[in-house]
Amino acid sequence: MAEKNLVIVESPSKAKTISKFLGSKYKVIASVGHIRDLPKSKLGINIDNNFEPEYINIRGKGDVIKAMKKEAKNAGKIYLATDPDREGEAISWHIAYLLGIDEDNSSRIIFNEITKNAVQNAVKNPRRIDKKLVDSQQARRVLDRLVGYKISPLLWRKVRRGLSAGRVQSAALKIICDREKVILAFIPQEYWNISAVLKNTGKEKQKQFTAKLTGFKGKKLTVSNKEEADNIKSSLDPKGFVIQKVDEKERIRKPNPPFTTSSLQQEASNKLGFYTKRTMIIAQQLYEGVEIKGHGTVGLVTYIRTDSVRVSDEAQQAVTKYIINNFSSNYIGNNVYSNKKKDVQDAHEAIRPSIVTFHPDEIKESLTRDQYKLYQLIWSRFVASRMTPAVYDSVSAEISNGDYLFRASGSKLKFDGYLRVYNNSSDEDKEKMLPHIQAGDTPELVELLTEQNFTQPPSRFSEAALVKDLEEKNIGRPSTYSPIIATLLERKYVTREKKVLKPTELGFIVTELMEKYFKKIVDAGFTAELEDKLDDIEVKNIEWKTVVADFYKTLEQELKIAEEAIEKVTIEDELTDEICENCGKQMAIKHGRFGEFLACSGYPDCKNTKPIVKKIDVKCPDCGKDIVIRKSKKGRIFYGCSGYPECNKLYWNKPVNRKCPKCSSLLMEKKSKTSNFMCSNPECGYEE
Repeated sequence: MAEKNLVIVESPSKAKTISKFLGSKYKVIASVGHIRDLPKSKLGINIDNNFEPEYINIRGKGDVIKAMKKEAKNAGKIYLATDPDREGEAISWHIAYLLGIDEDNSSRIIFNEITKNAVQNAVKNPRRIDKKLVDSQQARRVLDRLVGYKISPLLWRKVRRGLSAGRVQSAALKIICDREKVILAFIPQEYWNISAVLKNTGKEKQKQFTAKLTGFKGKKLTVSNKEEADNIKSSLDPKGFVIQKVDEKERIRKPNPPFTTSSLQQEASNKLGFYTKRTMIIAQQLYEGVEIKGHGTVGLVTYIRTDSVRVSDEAQQAVTKYIINNFSSNYIGNNVYSNKKKDVQDAHEAIRPSIVTFHPDEIKESLTRDQYKLYQLIWSRFVASRMTPAVYDSVSAEISNGDYLFRASGSKLKFDGYLRVYNNSSDEDKEKMLPHIQAGDTPELVELLTEQNFTQPPSRFSEAALVKDLEEKNIGRPSTYSPIIATLLERKYVTREKKVLKPTELGFIVTELMEKYFKKIVDAGFTAELEDKLDDIEVKNIEWKTVVADFYKTLEQELKIAEEAIEKVTIEDELTDEICENCGKQMAIKHGRFGEFLACSGYPDCKNTKPIVKKIDVKCPDCGKDIVIRKSKKGRIFYGCSGYPECNKLYWNKPVNRKCPKCSSLLMEKKSKTSNFMCSNPECGYEE
């Protein structure tokens, strides 16, 4: 029997998809991620030997390695088909080491999409392992280990066990804490808006429009209080409004480029409400392959970790044909997009559908709900990026009243262009065309409106906003954004409240320590500069150990100062109003491996502990005890009686202190487009 060729990928689902494309002459197996790494039990870097990493086989991967070696021994040709990025290149390099494959052998194959053509073409064009990519990954891995394993033990010893620092993590946490400081220090400033509701005195007499007061005697006007607003209101002549100038022009709205990892995470958060981790999990499923009815397993999107907005010529031709066939040649755009950063990994395309003719609605029944939503987002954004801009008829008017200047504007969609498939417009873009007006007209005043407002502090970061900020500051890379946020949440350095990230007291303490003793490690500018140097390893062929050595000089200096200067920092436990039933002392909030819990402040004399129960100020209608927040085994939040198990009253939506006017059961929050509250009695059906 002829020897089979062996193809090694990272994930079993990817192996399943690829094996269908290659046929019986190939055996496809998965490494299931990394197989070699630095040891967890020690630093694993020989600093004295030029920062040489001391890699070991990952614990628990023995059977995988054994099976891999067995298959390799009997294989004709071995192809290393791990992901097409630094991490994937490093995994191939480690596999080659274990299997004894010479680095100069052309055993590495890459494909940006898991389609039959892409995979078969990759097998025909193997190359050598790209050592520059490997070295860039090694440098990042070693730097992250040095920061984590050198600083974290210091925090454990001097502050509290379980704290951690990270090269990118600590810089990201500082950004969140800095924003919170601005919010806390913010002092709102009062201001007033003055608007005139006018109607034209011509043919469209009944059509009203609103003009906003913007200036006085040729200068911008800010109204600071009610007295000023009332004075202005009384000084305006109700019959003195005159149209001074009308500008009519076409306004163009261009489509956005196809997705990068960062923009996909942001848009999935904004449009679909997905957290970054959820977005990446679903995107990975779409990339690795989904069983499509009538087509078998298909990789629906291109590789999902990319900084590039480039699209291949083949994909460009396919989408052009699709647009002509489904819309018309009038919708073919000529948009030019450029990458935000230098083209480090421009071998990757933007994230796009691998087969554009697979319309989301046509394959919807083969996808899960989340897969469909994300695929639809990727598909429509890509197709739209190749279409013509939307065209609006836009009108703006300047209206005087004595020395005061008002402005009004409106627009109307003239040609929909890319909006046929992807709507990225805001509420401000809704049609609000002005009536026909011209210079010299004297519109009639319908109503003069004054509105009090206060300046608002900057918002806390949502995950999408943090990803955008990290990208703009050049901190981290596409593959790191989601893990960074996950780590900050797991360490309890930040909490997620109403979909925004808020630093905890612990997060502030760690950041203050890092700012004081490891200033450069948390400095955004220093972190960004280091990212550029790490990119230069693969772009400019810089020796990776030189970059590590230069960084370590800074780290070593800061470590030395910190060792001598940090005194024992005591994180005071937060006392609660709850009293220990064993000894009568106050219970305190403690931080443990699995989160917060209550422990007696009389420890070690009293070792009483219990879980934290959060009340919502609603009493159980059955027994009168407090309703508290609980979590199911699957992590879903629900609201149950604190008297459980004697009372098993529970609600899946948050109950409020209001009774249903129809049946007197408690109302619950619903938060839908049509109603805010619903009756907790399923047989009632009341909503409001």
